[in-house]
Amino acid sequence: MLNPAAIITVCAVGLAILGLTILFSASASYKQGPYYYLNKQLLGVLLAAVLCYVTSRLNLDYIRRYVPWLAGFAALLLLLVAIPHIGIEVKGSRRWLGFGPIRLQVSEFAKLAVVFCLAHYLAINQTRIGELTRGFLFPVGIVFAYAGLIMLEPDFGTAALVVAVGLTLLFLAGAKWRYILPCIGGVIMLFAVMVIHNPNRLRRLTAFLDVEGNRQGGTYQLYQALAAFAAGGTDGVGLGQGRQQLSYLPEAHTDFILAVIAEELGLWFTMGVVVLFTIIFVAKLIHLRRAPNLFQFLLATGCLLLISLQAIINLGVVTGLFPTKGMSLPFISAGLSNLLLMGMLVGIFINTQRTWGRVTLPNRARSMREVLA
Repeated sequence: MLNPAAIITVCAVGLAILGLTILFSASASYKQGPYYYLNKQLLGVLLAAVLCYVTSRLNLDYIRRYVPWLAGFAALLLLLVAIPHIGIEVKGSRRWLGFGPIRLQVSEFAKLAVVFCLAHYLAINQTRIGELTRGFLFPVGIVFAYAGLIMLEPDFGTAALVVAVGLTLLFLAGAKWRYILPCIGGVIMLFAVMVIHNPNRLRRLTAFLDVEGNRQGGTYQLYQALAAFAAGGTDGVGLGQGRQQLSYLPEAHTDFILAVIAEELGLWFTMGVVVLFTIIFVAKLIHLRRAPNLFQFLLATGCLLLISLQAIINLGVVTGLFPTKGMSLPFISAGLSNLLLMGMLVGIFINTQRTWGRVTLPNRARSMREVLA
C-alpha cells in the first residue's frame, strides 16, 4: 500500500527543487547578484527540512496541552507587528518582525496557531457543536480575532484564508448550516465594504475586469504574467532565456514565479506543478479516514487546507482567474517564513502517518466521514 506521507514528501521536495532552479534563473539580472535569492532560498529549504523532521517526531496530543499558550503567543506577535518601530514596514504593510538578519512574517505562523487552537476547541466541545454559543460563536470569535489582527497589517488575502480555513473546519466538525451560511454572507459583505472604502483595492478590482485596458496601470503584473504564459508555449524558451525576470515582471521571484516557470519551462512543467499540488491534496484526503480522533482529524485537515487554498489562490491570481493579491506559491516562491510553515505542515503529515491507526472518525465529524467512507 502506498504511503501518503511519502507521496506528499516527494511532491514537496520536487516543488522545492523546482523553486530553487527557477529562482536562480529569475534572479539572474538582479543587482544583488544571481545567487542572492538562490542562497536565501537554499537556507530556507534546509531550515524547513529541520523543522519538518522535528515536527514529525512530536507528540501531537502532548503539544495539545499547550495550545492556549501557543494561541496567546501568536496573538502577541501579531500585536507586536502592529506597533511602529517594532514591526517592519515594507511597501505600506507592517507584517514582519526582525531577529538579527532574519525577517519573519508572523501571520504565516499565526495560520498554524489558528488551526491548532480551533482543532483543540472543537474537539473538547464535540458534543456541543450544534449549540449557537459554545459550538459556533466562540470558535468563530477565535477565527475572527486572528483575522482581524492580520487585517491590521494590512493583509486581506491571509485574513480571508484564515476565515476560509476556520469556517471549513467548523463545517467538518458538524456546525449547523443555518449558522455558517449567514456568517459567510456577513464576511463577504464586510470584505466588499472594506474594498469599496479603500481606493487602491477598489482600483485594483475594477482594473482586473479590463486587463488589456489597464495594462499600464492596475493590471500591469497580470498582463506581463499572461504574456509570459503566451511566450512560453508548450516547451518554454529555456532556463535563463525568459524576458519577464529582466525587470518586466515585478515580484517575479515571489508571487508571480509561476509565470517565470511557464515562460522558461513551458506548459508541461506548469501543468506538472498543478498535478503535484493535486497529488498532495488527494493523498492526504485519502489518509484522513484513519484519523484516531477529531482533534487530529481537524488539525491535519487544516494543515492540508493551508497548503491547498494558498496554492489555488496563487495559481488563480497568476492566470487571471482572481484579482491580483500577493500570496506566495507554496514550496516554490522565495520567502523564508512560508517555507518554514510548509516544512512544519509536511512534518505534521509525516507525524500523522507514523502515529495514526486504522480507525475511523468520531460520529461528530459525520459530514466528512460520509465523504471519506
